[in-house]
Amino acid sequence: MGCIEELKPETLLQRISFKEAREFIEKNSDEYYYFQPGFQLFGEHLVGVPPLAVGIKEGYVVFPYTKPCHGTFVLRYKDEREAERVRKLGKEEVLKSIKKVRR
Repeated sequence: MGCIEELKPETLLQRISFKEAREFIEKNSDEYYYFQPGFQLFGEHLVGVPPLAVGIKEGYVVFPYTKPCHGTFVLRYKDEREAERVRKLGKEEVLKSIKKVRR
């Protein structure tokens, strides 16, 4: 699991589908943003079926992580700096999407 495993994040759900991960994050986060596969979080690229939801709640980053041969997990890790980066990049993604629709 690389760098993510070294963080020792809390596991909220394990061996679930991408859809179940996205729905859980949407329901259990104060705010959430959508990203495409390949988005880097804590230095690792996220994989999955888009859109990948990444949530923020009380300074925690809540995110899906897929381990080969083990399935998808929802993890959370407290990191205010990474939460702020997710917030900023998530808002930029929304603005890009709006601009594409208006063209």
